Amino acid sequence: KSNDPKDVKREEKAKMQLKRNIGYFDGVSFIIGTIVGAGIFVSPTGVLKHSLLNVGVALTIWTASGLVSLMGSPWHSGPGNRPFFGGEYSHIKRGLGSLPAFMFIWTSMFTKPASNAARALLFAEYATQPFYGMCPAPEVLKKCLALAVLWTLGILNGRSVKMAAWVQTVFTLLKIMALSVIAIGGIVLLIGRRKESLARFEDAFSSEMPNASQVAEAFFQGLYAYGGWWSLNYMAEEMKNPSRNIPLTVMTSVPAVIVFYLLVNISYLTVLTPKEIVSSVAVAVTWADRVIPSVAWIIPLSVAVSIFGALNSSMFTLGRLSYAGSQSGHLPALISMLNVHSCTPAPAMIFSTTVASIFIIPSDLIMLTNYFGFSAWLMIGLTCASLIVLRYREPHLHRPYKVFLPVPFAMVAMSFFLVLAPIVWSPNLQYVYAFLFMLGSLIVYLPFIYFKLHFAFLDKITCHLQLLLEVSPADGSAESKC
Repeated sequence: KSNDPKDVKREEKAKMQLKRNIGYFDGVSFIIGTIVGAGIFVSPTGVLKHSLLNVGVALTIWTASGLVSLMGSPWHSGPGNRPFFGGEYSHIKRGLGSLPAFMFIWTSMFTKPASNAARALLFAEYATQPFYGMCPAPEVLKKCLALAVLWTLGILNGRSVKMAAWVQTVFTLLKIMALSVIAIGGIVLLIGRRKESLARFEDAFSSEMPNASQVAEAFFQGLYAYGGWWSLNYMAEEMKNPSRNIPLTVMTSVPAVIVFYLLVNISYLTVLTPKEIVSSVAVAVTWADRVIPSVAWIIPLSVAVSIFGALNSSMFTLGRLSYAGSQSGHLPALISMLNVHSCTPAPAMIFSTTVASIFIIPSDLIMLTNYFGFSAWLMIGLTCASLIVLRYREPHLHRPYKVFLPVPFAMVAMSFFLVLAPIVWSPNLQYVYAFLFMLGSLIVYLPFIYFKLHFAFLDKITCHLQLLLEVSPADGSAESKC
């Protein structure tokens, strides 16, 4: 075997495995693109509403929520010599075992595609509305456009990682430009109209103070707005120098989002009163109508751009989650195969896009995903717990960076508090349904995963689909050794 570096590099390229095509700037784009969706443009009112319109408390919670996300990011990047591919799923599987990991992926295969379907429908809403003025766009048109967007991004992500990363970078830059317009506009107005604008900030804490439960609810809303800082770990296997770049990209992108969120909220409060913000259907549109009425159309366009970028990032990470689950035997083997030409997880992208497309048809079912919000923080809590378990069970595991142990303990406590808070304060039967759905994973896990029940005809179907899709098991996987 040749030891020539050129031959070694050529051999690595020839291997059937995911390629490391995602660099530092691509990673920053994916994280910002995942965190910043339509919410900051349309309805950033949850924090302000639960803060009882207290400006000082609201801005403090926006900052604290970002700092908590930043605090949690180092441990989430992986405790081993390289980050775990597959995000929370891989952490939970290694730290807590196969069953909790399967429950996570079982729930994710419902909530994440449904969330993507909701994003696609929201994009279609904003993209079609300018052509219909005050009249509502036809539902059939919106659903067809949503399906077209889903499959366009699904095919793009299934064919080329570099192209998907390029699209993400472009749309993230456009999103940042739109946020900058709002932020800079607010700063200019704040400086130019000192008496009118500064009055709301001089006595920021003078209005009614929220109680502990209201602060907790506002904090929950703030943390939800920062959701997505963990997304890059789903693509650890495709990152260049992941042990360095994943923490570095998180430490760059999350503070950037904190700054933008604060500046945008200050800009809204400069132009609108807290009551106007809470009552507005689309805050950024109302802001634009008052500040830049001649080009107010740029804000609905920015919302559509923001949704498109967030959808691209979400679909990319969902495909990698499906791929990781299949590699572990928790999903059909075909999903873990790679395209022989591009070495991309094309079957995983087809699978996740198909599931999302199903939710486009009965769009009212997408509302059920609201009741699964607690499951996201439940899984974050389990991920933190898995880090604690690994710290004691595998103390000699190589760790490029070692997290201060009280941090994951604090995150576990906070996660389970955020899981219980909406259930205790706003009890609803749908939470019971969501919990029963999670327990329903046992019906599939016991026969097919634990007892390894297998049907021979599935092998024939897999073989035919392999030929049709031109895919092959990744080198080093169990299927490639058969």
